[in-house]
Amino acid sequence: MSTGLIIALIVIAAVVIIAAVMTLRARGPRRGPSLKRRFGPEYDRAVARHDGDAKAAERELTERVQRHGDLREQPLEPAQREQFEARWTAAQERFVDSPREAVAEADRLLAELAGARGFPDGGHYEEQLAALSVHHAHHVDGYRRVHRAAHLRAEDARDGGQGTEDMREAFVAARALFEELVKPARHDGGGHTGGRHDDGRERAALNGGRKAPARGGHLPWAMNRRQAKES
Repeated sequence: MSTGLIIALIVIAAVVIIAAVMTLRARGPRRGPSLKRRFGPEYDRAVARHDGDAKAAERELTERVQRHGDLREQPLEPAQREQFEARWTAAQERFVDSPREAVAEADRLLAELAGARGFPDGGHYEEQLAALSVHHAHHVDGYRRVHRAAHLRAEDARDGGQGTEDMREAFVAARALFEELVKPARHDGGGHTGGRHDDGRERAALNGGRKAPARGGHLPWAMNRRQAKES
């Protein structure tokens, strides 16, 4: 091999190395904004959990993406979808008389529904929650809230100030993730609305049996505190 060829190969290798280093440096500063866009409110929660350490939070979120980013959600059979929707409606109607039982059922339903869609089994809650946060970051906190409410003992809930209104808010927040998971994927057809067809009846159930106003861009379920009972 001639000296000139050796020098040329060294120069090419040096150029490749320099280009790789510059690419890595260019990607580095964008990781934070990219993760913030992807995770939204989950990014802020991760930062708060790490006492404001954004780099530690970003490491955690990056690990979540590496573990669960390639997960492909499985479609539900129409019969499965109908069963989940019927159970959710029943749990919501039960809320007026038995709020604690209703939030426990909502927690179980989300765990089962997520498992049916291909997420980690509900028996591994933290891992399931992490996977859901990668694919449904803007709605996963509702699951977190209803899970926490469902697993508080009655005396602990009273000591912590968690009453019926707190459970109602957790139930309402959890509905957004339920709708995301139960609705059909695009390739399954768009004729179904993912459980939104019975909102009027369900709002009435959370409103103590009275018909609630039609909703706008959110879920304005307003349960009458006097009519709902603590379980």
